[in-house]
Amino acid sequence: MYKKFLVASLSLFLAAAVPGMAAAETVMQKVARTGVFTAGTSKDARPFAYADSQGKLTGYSVDMLNLIKEQLEKQLGKKIQLKLVGLTPAERIPNIVNGKVDIVCDASSFTWERDKKVDFSVSYAITGTQLLVNKGSNIGSPESLVGKRIGVLAQTTNELAIKRSQPRAKLVYFKSRQDGYTALQQGKIDAFASDSILLEAWLQTQKNPQAYAIASGRPYSREGIACMVPEDNSKLLDAVNFSLVKYMQGFVKGESRNVAIFDRWFGFKGAVALNKDLRDLAIETMQLVIEFREEIPTTER
Repeated sequence: MYKKFLVASLSLFLAAAVPGMAAAETVMQKVARTGVFTAGTSKDARPFAYADSQGKLTGYSVDMLNLIKEQLEKQLGKKIQLKLVGLTPAERIPNIVNGKVDIVCDASSFTWERDKKVDFSVSYAITGTQLLVNKGSNIGSPESLVGKRIGVLAQTTNELAIKRSQPRAKLVYFKSRQDGYTALQQGKIDAFASDSILLEAWLQTQKNPQAYAIASGRPYSREGIACMVPEDNSKLLDAVNFSLVKYMQGFVKGESRNVAIFDRWFGFKGAVALNKDLRDLAIETMQLVIEFREEIPTTER
């Protein structure tokens, strides 16, 4: 009897003393316990996620987070607070891994290197890497980037796309997209690489958009926008994917709430008005995602 007690006591001691021996709390368990769902997002990725004139974080990806929060409330049977945290691209994965945020939805794209540390949801939007240049610039093809100063944000797929396309380009690193735009305006760089929709959004807010252009030619990459969650949190990932697929299914079917969400950011009078080709591409991407998953009944969950 004494020996059994000693073994049990030793096991409890080791579980408390050695990190990771006790079963780690999942995100779903933490949200159920605290009633708070902490989400990382961007401060300057308009229209996906950005701080508005009052400093409030908003955008298409923030609307996706609200849909995910609603789904978590249904599954957990309680009200949940969505707490938004503004992060730079370099801060996203460390904050997920360290448990400071439960999810990141901004303008993130899948890479195999990132997938070693976090898990990705289905894609709910599509974009690609393009270059913002001064009007009249001859920059466009990969060959034209040799020796040119190309602004990028560190640890982004935009950086990776330029490196792959033209290793002899001179990459100039910035902490924020606004810093990159300012550097281009001041002539400190020859081009700034970012997601095509983000560049279009910036152009549409400028007083003199005719002074700049998105370089012609094929994008340096095409990428799906997805959310990132901590590894080994399958129930959370299931809830996230369910929410995103249900939204896309509703949009494609013309459900008013979902169409209103999309049009608020990408419609004719939205934050960034997509041309017909880009809008058709967005819808086609949604349809492809939906087709790979079972139809969600309107009454489910």
